[in-house]
Amino acid sequence: MKLAFLFPGQGAQAVGMGRALAEAHPLARETFASADRVLGFPLSALCWEGPEDELRKTVHTQPALLTHSVAAWRLVDAAGLRPSWVAGHSLGEYSACVAAGALEFEDALGIAARRGALMYEAGLAQPGAMAAVLGLAREQVEALCAEASAAGVVRAANLNAPGQVVISGTVAGVEKACELAKAHGAKRAIRLEVSGAFHSPLMASAAEGLNEALDAARIRDARCPIVANVSAAPVQRADDIRAALKAQLLGAVRWEDSMRAVVAAGAEGAIELGAGRVLRGLLRTIAPETPSWNVEDPTSLAATLTAIGAATQPAGGAS
Repeated sequence: MKLAFLFPGQGAQAVGMGRALAEAHPLARETFASADRVLGFPLSALCWEGPEDELRKTVHTQPALLTHSVAAWRLVDAAGLRPSWVAGHSLGEYSACVAAGALEFEDALGIAARRGALMYEAGLAQPGAMAAVLGLAREQVEALCAEASAAGVVRAANLNAPGQVVISGTVAGVEKACELAKAHGAKRAIRLEVSGAFHSPLMASAAEGLNEALDAARIRDARCPIVANVSAAPVQRADDIRAALKAQLLGAVRWEDSMRAVVAAGAEGAIELGAGRVLRGLLRTIAPETPSWNVEDPTSLAATLTAIGAATQPAGGAS
């Protein structure tokens, strides 16, 4: 069965994430213990016990999501499932790189922690905002952002699914774009709780520091195609992966296009690995005919392995 492995990004975190997996499976437990050692602080305790306001801090959220996703992927990998493609939403692209063999987990952790710190610092230096616009086509939102740019920087940042676009920029620019969106029939335009204007020009200082970290990182050719956020196209060579990760922080996350590309390439199903089910929900909107599963705890792991085992059982085989 040709499967796409999908990895969530910031916003999917929740106190308790990964705890049940670690309690039930030594491989997941060792993944969290490794993260604690690499980062030099008890990330596992923060994931499992909170406090929530500390887990929401970008510098903690990003390595936390990466660790949970890698723990879930390792268990699926140990069960014999291999991806034909991988893709991750924003921060999730680093988890995807680990699953594709382009980055070692420990190296990805260091980059994720650095990325989170840089993004937080950029948000302090140039305060910004993000908002989800629901019920308008991508082209409409992009046109409204262009109109609102007279008030301040604002652009489409996450092209998530039909009728769901996240915008990012200065507070004034985002507020004006939300006002215009409502006037043009948007169902909702909701400010998001974030520490900065991610995937916008306001992240320029963070991108500069991140590029230095990526230049120093050990990146290898991937075992399978990684569908890049910025291009919605597969990358597999180390140099192309590095370039895609560099462009990602300032570029839009083209998630809808990425999922359409994976389905068009022949994906027969997708597994979301890590916290929550946001990406499954988006996939149902984008390609409702494509089955999907998720792994975030022992129950969902067992259900996913059972479902995929049944889906791949030869006709006439034992039930």
